[in-house]
Amino acid sequence: MTDVPQPGGQPSPPLPRVRLIDVAREAGLSKTTVSAALNGTGRLSPEVREKARDTARRMGYRPNATARHLRAGRARLIGYVIGEFADAPWSFLESPYFARLTAATSATALRRGYAVVLLPAGSLQSEWADLSLDAVIVADPVADDVVVEDLIAARIPVFSDRSVEGRPGAYWIDVDAGAAVCETLDHLRDQGARRPVLVVPDSTTRFHTEVVAAHRAWCAAHGLPERVVRVGAAGNGHVVRAVETALEGAGKDRPDALLVVAEASPPLVLEAARRHGYEVPGDLLVVCVSEDVTAEHTTPSVTTLSLRPEAVAEAGIEHLVAVLEHGLREVPGEIVPTRLHVRESSVGTGQTECTSRPPT
Repeated sequence: MTDVPQPGGQPSPPLPRVRLIDVAREAGLSKTTVSAALNGTGRLSPEVREKARDTARRMGYRPNATARHLRAGRARLIGYVIGEFADAPWSFLESPYFARLTAATSATALRRGYAVVLLPAGSLQSEWADLSLDAVIVADPVADDVVVEDLIAARIPVFSDRSVEGRPGAYWIDVDAGAAVCETLDHLRDQGARRPVLVVPDSTTRFHTEVVAAHRAWCAAHGLPERVVRVGAAGNGHVVRAVETALEGAGKDRPDALLVVAEASPPLVLEAARRHGYEVPGDLLVVCVSEDVTAEHTTPSVTTLSLRPEAVAEAGIEHLVAVLEHGLREVPGEIVPTRLHVRESSVGTGQTECTSRPPT
């Protein structure tokens, strides 16, 4: 906090910190009694406990967090980094999925008494080595992620996806990307699609490599050509251009379904289809992997595959707390179910729309 300058131009000295003994003196109680009252311990009358707490509030007393954390052996700080966005450290906040995952992680951690420290992706060890971090969450690390390797080498507990499975000091929360893709493609096939195209980031994260592998296996199993368009960079503009590439073709080469895994605004995906002469869902079925709430309010409404970031965050923090505070290391990982929200954009003519399929 910036000190308020005095008339002479010099900053005013900071106010002295109120100590526990100051509260005790003001309340006319012993330091031990005040400490017990503020911590909810000891055999104190309600009147004495309330007097101590009221005096502390009135004087602006705050417990010494540093001393408390030293006694507990923890700083109660969790590092948080998005591995997939190493080239653009803070752009993940523009992603509905990562924005919701980050917000849910921070809120859930705070309820458990931990604060989240945002670290830029691709950061060097020298940038975080001096922080008193109890653990670090690495969301969607890329293959051979340097941050993961540095954390494991520094013996800082790592919480990430299943790519860290089997590593000492590493724990994971993940979704079954393969099952989710197959469920979505099965849905499109049930609606009559025979020429689906996958639009996917050109990424080395476990999630995206599993998506591509599952799509390849599904196409082979159904005797369908493997149609994939890669997106070279994150952002609506790049994804829309990839969607337009996917929509090119005529006659038997004309796609009849899109599975857009690269995150983009659903209204922009629909608009790209319209510009290329497609009617959705009459000519083209559309599913987006997205947490963007606009999907429900477009015309037609857009089917989305949700990776349920709030559920991932809740499971991740519960797992983290169990490891840090209770030493529960026997179960290194957990799969969180995804959810396919079926809406108008992927329902073929004469079919009945449903709002959601059970988690997979």
